Amino acid sequence: MGSGVAPALASDNPELLPDHPTPVIDLARAFTDSQRTELEQELSDVEANSGWKLRVLTQYERTPGLAVKDFWQLDERSLLLVADPRGGNLLNFNVGDALFALMPRTYWVELQTRFGNQYYVRDHGEDGAIVDALAAVELCLDRGGCQVVPGLPQEQWVLTLITSILGGLIVGFAAYPRKPGRTVEWTWVLLLSPLWIILFGVFGVAPIVTRTSDLLPLARNALGFSGGILSAYLLAQKIVGRSRMSGDET
Repeated sequence: MGSGVAPALASDNPELLPDHPTPVIDLARAFTDSQRTELEQELSDVEANSGWKLRVLTQYERTPGLAVKDFWQLDERSLLLVADPRGGNLLNFNVGDALFALMPRTYWVELQTRFGNQYYVRDHGEDGAIVDALAAVELCLDRGGCQVVPGLPQEQWVLTLITSILGGLIVGFAAYPRKPGRTVEWTWVLLLSPLWIILFGVFGVAPIVTRTSDLLPLARNALGFSGGILSAYLLAQKIVGRSRMSGDET
């Protein structure tokens, strides 16, 4: 079994394992009894319907360590989620090789950083972070694989909006006329196209269309890009253009 983000399983304490089959070992008491029962049923249904084995281990000071591999008979079609807050990030994953064919290593890193960071855990609780991470995995399994984690968090959208506006500012500054009788300096726009295309297309649009079908954030980024163009164009024409005209008159 391969590893995506390897959990701390150096010890081997089989005495901490339950005496009955279960896909969830909740040593850290992250779930209520009803939550644990519901999660156990959900993971059992996933395995029965798809053959993918999803397992959850929560731990803090006590851990069964390597004993879970034999207990769950983890193989290439298995995913072990270990929730342990001692490492700074709550979530760790031990990923079976077959899962890497559907979701690359970058997917598991993004999954960990999105749902396991301290801010997400603070807002949603340890139980919410675990359940939401598993829901993202199950969604990708239903789709037949994902290159990125589905969904667009607010903070990620804000970043795409900022890069879209920056791209627009570059276009607007490049487009303002340098000579009388011209409206747009297309030469400068094309010259700087690698920069503004990366900012708007790669960082402003691609993260949205690959993670959600919602058109609203895309429309907002397009408006931000257009607003950046107009603002920079008018400011450059007013400030830089006026300075040039004053210099020519002098």
